[in-house]
Amino acid sequence: MVDPAPGHTPLTRVGVDVGGTFTDAVVLRGAVAWTAKVPTTPHDQGEGVISAVQAALTRAGVAATEVDAVAHGMTVGTNALLERRGARACLVTTAGIEDVLELRRQDRASLYRLDVDHPAPLIAPDHVLGVHERLTPTGVEIALTPDAVTDAVAAVVALAPEAVAIGLLFAYRDPSHEQMLAAAIRAALPDIPVVASSEVLPEIREYERIATTALDAYLTPLLAHYLAGLALRARDAGLPEPAIMQSSGGLIALDDASRHAARTVLSGPAGGLVGAAAVARQHQAPLALAFDMGGTSCDVALIEHGEPARAHGRTVAGHPVHLPMLDIETVSAGGGSIAWADGGGALRVGPRSAGAVPGPAAYGHGGRLPTVTDANVVLGRVEGTLGDDHGIALQPDRATEAVAALAGTLGLATDACARGIIAVAVQEMVRALRVVSVERGVDPRAGVLLAFGGAGPLHACDVADELGMQRIICPASAGVLAALGMVVAGERRDVVRTVLLSTDDTQALTAAANALTNEAQAELPHGRIEVHADCRYVGQSHALTVPWHHDAPGGALAQAFHAAHAHASGAAMPDRAVEVVSLRVAAITDGPDLAWIPRPSAEGVTHGPAAIPMAGSTCWVAERWSAQAHEDGTITMERA
Repeated sequence: MVDPAPGHTPLTRVGVDVGGTFTDAVVLRGAVAWTAKVPTTPHDQGEGVISAVQAALTRAGVAATEVDAVAHGMTVGTNALLERRGARACLVTTAGIEDVLELRRQDRASLYRLDVDHPAPLIAPDHVLGVHERLTPTGVEIALTPDAVTDAVAAVVALAPEAVAIGLLFAYRDPSHEQMLAAAIRAALPDIPVVASSEVLPEIREYERIATTALDAYLTPLLAHYLAGLALRARDAGLPEPAIMQSSGGLIALDDASRHAARTVLSGPAGGLVGAAAVARQHQAPLALAFDMGGTSCDVALIEHGEPARAHGRTVAGHPVHLPMLDIETVSAGGGSIAWADGGGALRVGPRSAGAVPGPAAYGHGGRLPTVTDANVVLGRVEGTLGDDHGIALQPDRATEAVAALAGTLGLATDACARGIIAVAVQEMVRALRVVSVERGVDPRAGVLLAFGGAGPLHACDVADELGMQRIICPASAGVLAALGMVVAGERRDVVRTVLLSTDDTQALTAAANALTNEAQAELPHGRIEVHADCRYVGQSHALTVPWHHDAPGGALAQAFHAAHAHASGAAMPDRAVEVVSLRVAAITDGPDLAWIPRPSAEGVTHGPAAIPMAGSTCWVAERWSAQAHEDGTITMERA
């Protein structure tokens, strides 16, 4: 979508993000944005989405029919994984590897604790079907016969699944057997999703490929149902059909997201990181740590030179999702995280959360257990009303009562218990930030902490103190930055394929990259192209990803890998042959620039301890810190 010529009515874009406690909406018209924050509706998130959008449109004075585009991020898939309420799915795989989801990588969940187990597979063993066929890297060993297809279809139909995953050995190299099975099962069961691994992830490593396909099938019916309902609600409200944020940080059409739910498991956090990267570029911060603390969880990530770190997969709720995504670390430490005493009498916080209903005790909605939000209310760091319009009026007496009950159990004064709750939560968040910085070889002390989310600016000073950081940026849009990230995000299409080629074979590499480029451009014709290659020394098990201009010779790619290997491990082996395992191509379009959000507060310097109200958040200036409020609403803090 291209902005109109000067003098014409600017485009109106809407971004909306569903969190565990609040649903945020941003309306962007020209260079100005209006925001709204309403309580999340767990029984039907779509209800809260439309309410938030309508509240923001009212503030902007814009009719729903004037909206040109809506972008949406949510946690439907993640919540379904955590609560294990996905579809009843079955897996069709090569006979002999039916236990692939249970065997995993044959590693233990915990090296030293024998009582800790991996989560059970998303598809039960009695719903895994073996098919008499086998492909090898060099060709067909056991052909897939029509009788074998017929038997497989009959077995699938007998299970009456809600979704079907197909994952065969070496399908990344030859998808023909998967395609035959998928066509036959779709003909027999036309009303349910049938997902083939060669469609989801044509990449080497059978466990990650098949597990990701199983997860896709497990989540797709639930997400498709939610998105169909949301599209209907949007149409009834006079809004355009929403585009959906992917885990990779780019928007995708609603229908495409409905077909492959695995692409959206980090949809909401990705929007926050996209917004944070835009803020980092705006402030010319070469190194930033994104710190997004909401009501239920905390999401953190590394941003270097304005670009968020990327990954090719990660574990979500104990299950691998081996797809292109932003490199986000999530911990169960949010404003709604419940504080409790363990069997040894130690103060613990999370992972349980009070969520939106009943919420923290201070909300007055029936919650009686102490949370991080209640601790902040007890200490006077936050007060008044949270959210907009039908917001939540905080009740300090209820917060004090809940924290005092835990304090009595621990033998602490109420204020000391409240400080302890915050300190424990901060340590959990600091641990996650060290994972994305120190464990990546990056010194956080050299960067800026970019704090956002409803509770991020409230805890930023404590987190920065623990990490030894000197500077904090709290953007004016901190409370709704994830929703703003949806607005400023562009579209993105990722294509990956295993090739297993030598860097000496420039012709074959270029041909493979051109084929993937054509595939990506077919989905996003006007997108710019980025190419990366997963490379390794011949004989290594794992690869490093390096950028590559596919018009350059393979020798240039080898040199880039040598440099990357030296940076990652301290040494390179330039005499060793380099192999390209997989090629990764992305087609990308850029979104609009960040907007100015009107705010009533004035500029000035504040010395801690003090609380500064923000749109959808509160900034706590700790002792030994000073805060500068800027004209655009941004608050920067520095250690004294």
